[in-house]
Amino acid sequence: MHQLVFREILSVTMILFAIIDILGAIPVIIQVRQRVGHIESEKASIAVLILMVVFLFVGDELLAIIGLDVASFAIAGSLVIFIIAMEMILGVDFFKEEVPLSASIVPLAFPLIAGAGTMTTLLSLKSQYQTQNILVGIVLNTIVVYFVLKNVKWIEKLLGPVGLSILRKSFGIILLAIAIKLFRSNTHL
Repeated sequence: MHQLVFREILSVTMILFAIIDILGAIPVIIQVRQRVGHIESEKASIAVLILMVVFLFVGDELLAIIGLDVASFAIAGSLVIFIIAMEMILGVDFFKEEVPLSASIVPLAFPLIAGAGTMTTLLSLKSQYQTQNILVGIVLNTIVVYFVLKNVKWIEKLLGPVGLSILRKSFGIILLAIAIKLFRSNTHL
């Protein structure tokens, strides 16, 4: 019997919230917005929702079809996160050639918000929780993501240039550590 279980929904929501770390990603989101000028909150949130739901149902199969395992996928995501972290710490732009009018899908929706860590977490949640409870957790996290993306200008004004700089550098180091941990936990060196 499939039913919504509040305890499972709460657990899944909190696990995904910690992995997505949308609050910790605020400096990256602000940096991306400053570079491209505009973030389409709705488009990015819908992309995050679709990516997570699709990966929940067909993640293993999708990776197998293209000949990838979860570890390789996680390592690729960790490298992108590593580059974003280095940009934040060093104040250098590595992606100078590409300046789209908006950065809703890459790098925001993937790999920053719904990245390798989130995707691998979804695969492991499937073995512990009922699918409908995971879906509710995904939707709740997408709402939080939308709220943060929609209010990024206000958050930027609230923090000010000095606060942003401090937050960007300190979160860059944390993001760097996350990238290295994700890389190390998926390599067999």
